Amino acid sequence: MLLTQRTNARRPTLEDVARRSGVSKSTVSRVINGEARVRAEVADRVRAVVAELGYVPNQAARQLVTHRTGAIAVVASQPENRLFLDPYFDFLLRGIRRELARHGAQAVMLFLDEPDDYPRVADYLGGGHVDGALLFPLRPDDRLPEMIDRIGLPAVFGGRPLPRAGDTVHGHPYVDGDNRGGARQAVRHLVSLGRRRIAAVAGPYDQENSAADRLAGYRDVLPAAPAGLVEKADYTRQGGADAMAVLLDRHPELDAVFVASDFMASGVLQTLRERGRRVPDDVAVVGFDDLASIAESTDPPLTTVHQDVEEMGRHMARLLMDDGTSTASSVVVPTRLVLRQSA
Repeated sequence: MLLTQRTNARRPTLEDVARRSGVSKSTVSRVINGEARVRAEVADRVRAVVAELGYVPNQAARQLVTHRTGAIAVVASQPENRLFLDPYFDFLLRGIRRELARHGAQAVMLFLDEPDDYPRVADYLGGGHVDGALLFPLRPDDRLPEMIDRIGLPAVFGGRPLPRAGDTVHGHPYVDGDNRGGARQAVRHLVSLGRRRIAAVAGPYDQENSAADRLAGYRDVLPAAPAGLVEKADYTRQGGADAMAVLLDRHPELDAVFVASDFMASGVLQTLRERGRRVPDDVAVVGFDDLASIAESTDPPLTTVHQDVEEMGRHMARLLMDDGTSTASSVVVPTRLVLRQSA
């Protein structure tokens, strides 16, 4: 139906629900708003009538009373084309949407791709359109924490913010995976297999904190690894394929590779096949994320570091909705190594 087309059917009102339920309007309002001061049998009766009549609360009126919009901004500091191509973000957004729905809230997507986007997004976030914000991913020099601090909006970050020199922004809650610990598990496994020339396809560690942490985990285990055994790439299949080609040209004797994401690892495996390298006989490969749509379908199936990405999204939304303050506790989701045939 077009916006200019309206139905003439009368919408059920709060009064209709109260009359049918045999209670006062204030009781109906308390049930709808989830307040605890209503007997369970009365609340059940009111909810049944709400469902029967198809009553939908007047959102504008509710906002005037509660000062809440029911909308949460999901701010992605990432180009749209990459965001919707990466399965990681699909799982993260799925968790966010499901948890927000449980709280009766709606996600509003905002993108920060170009520098000019920051003032536009700041104006929107500070304009009373949303009750809070979920923000990801964070770059080491990201202005998002500073912007949120200035606006005073409740927010939770996807990833651990790294304060810049002289930055006075502190205390923002965040949800992150154990990126460094997971990378250590992956590289230690490769060492345990007797591999001696272990390379790394790293994420954009000068742009994203999680990529820097995963590279740090690699270096924790192999502090003396030559710099030439590390190649940086973006978190794409093609980025992984190109990085693997560079590493093979530079170090044809390498016998293992730790890859900072499953998506990149699928590209790494492609290049190894094209170069005639057998996996894992010639080169063992370990990824990161354990996205089933990738890890279980690669040839061979991918040994990788598991983190529950959808649950990370749920944690982000839960921290914001259950607490709603900038002093909420942060969450670091544990990781574990999942062994398959690639290593």
